[in-house]
Amino acid sequence: QVQLVESGGGLVQPGGSLRLSCAASGFTFSSYIMSWYRQAPGKEREFVATVSSNGAETNYADSVKGRFTISRDAARNTVYLQMNRLKPEDTAVYYCNAYRQLLLRKNDYWGQGTQVTVAS
Repeated sequence: QVQLVESGGGLVQPGGSLRLSCAASGFTFSSYIMSWYRQAPGKEREFVATVSSNGAETNYADSVKGRFTISRDAARNTVYLQMNRLKPEDTAVYYCNAYRQLLLRKNDYWGQGTQVTVAS
């Protein structure tokens, strides 16, 4: 069955770094756009970053541009989010998403999330 398993979250001080990983299985990883979203307490889930199915194109939310980097490893069926210069406002549960649309059929999968807390 489809699985997206995030890891790498934790507690980090402001200015620190973390790397999140999302291991995918149960679907054709190379056919899917992979993205990271996050949800802070009391807020809506928001887009963070996305990478195209072939890894050639990336896009970021303005709030993380220049600090976060998304990448994917086709050999490991894994997508990463390198987060640098973390700020307290980056505190949230981070979710991995896999999305594909073929004609009228959409496939949209989510992981269970990993907590990132930025605090001193």
